[in-house]
Amino acid sequence: MVTRLSASDASFYRLESSSTPMYVGSLQILRKPRNGLSYETLLATVEQRLPLIPRYRQKVREVSFGLARPVWVDDREFDITYHVRRSALPSPGSDAQLHDLVARLGSRPLDKSRPLWEMYLVEGLAKNRIAIYTKSHQALVNGMTALEIGHVIADRTQKPPAFGEDIWIPGREPSDRQLLFGAFGEWITRPTAQAAALRSAVTDAVTTTGQLVELGRRATEVARTVARGAAPSSPLNTTVSRNRRFSVASGSLDEFRAVRARYDCDVNDVVLAVVAGALRNWLLSRGEPVRATTTVRAMAPMSVYPDTEIDSSSPGQAISEVVPFLVDLPVGEANPVVRLSQISHATETHPTAPSLVDARTIITLSGFAPPTLHAMGIRVATSFSARLFNLLITNAPGAQNQMYIAGTKLLETYAVPPLLHNQALAIGVTSYNGMLYFGINADRDAMSDVDMLPSLLRESLDELVEAAR
Repeated sequence: MVTRLSASDASFYRLESSSTPMYVGSLQILRKPRNGLSYETLLATVEQRLPLIPRYRQKVREVSFGLARPVWVDDREFDITYHVRRSALPSPGSDAQLHDLVARLGSRPLDKSRPLWEMYLVEGLAKNRIAIYTKSHQALVNGMTALEIGHVIADRTQKPPAFGEDIWIPGREPSDRQLLFGAFGEWITRPTAQAAALRSAVTDAVTTTGQLVELGRRATEVARTVARGAAPSSPLNTTVSRNRRFSVASGSLDEFRAVRARYDCDVNDVVLAVVAGALRNWLLSRGEPVRATTTVRAMAPMSVYPDTEIDSSSPGQAISEVVPFLVDLPVGEANPVVRLSQISHATETHPTAPSLVDARTIITLSGFAPPTLHAMGIRVATSFSARLFNLLITNAPGAQNQMYIAGTKLLETYAVPPLLHNQALAIGVTSYNGMLYFGINADRDAMSDVDMLPSLLRESLDELVEAAR
């Protein structure tokens, strides 16, 4: 089946560079079963779920001369063993070694002649654990009809559900001549849209308006966001390299909820206040000038309830809406409670605040939603100029019960968000089974001290927990 890329998908495909690849990544830590998790078992699990995510068996074909947006075509030579791979750490592998591996794998470009995703089974991890690292091109995931692969391979029971036999017959791949004729036909029937596609191909740009329409965003919300103006100057904004550093942090969801209950705010407010406190101390450790009015602006897309009723019987239903949220993190404020109060006020004045998704209700959604929610957040953020904010923070509420992958217990889950243009740091926060997991992706050169952030996040949370007692 041949389908043309949407305007936003085409922009993700065309606008990435070697230093800012548009991949959404995830790292899952699992308890190694007594008999282990074999590569063949994982391979079979992924293959069973591919009918739920048909884009993962399709590749992108360009149209000659850029006369139309590229198209999705079935990969007639699809080889799942190319995409699902195995790797190993020198046993017993440390968390630091795993994070270094994730940073290296995340820096490698995807092969654009094949479907745009990879998965790695990482063995040799200490403490009787194994890991799965996945990266998918942002163009693959739109959150509505196209989900992230991590969304569909997780189960709520240890025994995976039965799947019928998948008999996949790839469609015939069109020739270059057929693609050109198709483009000419669209020029006749939709000349305005095709002219826009041609401008995109020539200038490697896509209009913000086109992306916003694609995402179904209200014009008033866009104006409200853009009116904030350029982000403040920050060492977080610099030329980034193609190399990365990756680190993680975690905290008990009960601690965040205790702070929320004490100060009558949202868990997301507490998360942002914790990040603000950590960034404040990181700036001070670098000798950066931090005044009382100093702020760091974050793009923190928020998950909200959809307008329509959720059908939890199918993972292809709309799981939520993700809307843009620019927030100035008050890193110049020394008092953690005042920082939280300022962030909470910013959230309360956001028009979608009453309909925020809570981690306790995400369980009603089918599959494991966070990987797709993170991808949706990234999609929202990239529809705005990176000059409007200093860093990206995605926060995806997940199931608060034990999940399994191929019958193997899922212990921890971390997002690996991409770095945007001239941004040296991105943070993805996932709530799962009573914990919050912070995935911290940074430029290797610009943030050589990123390993400080986990302890700074812990200190920032401790400040708020102590104040809430």
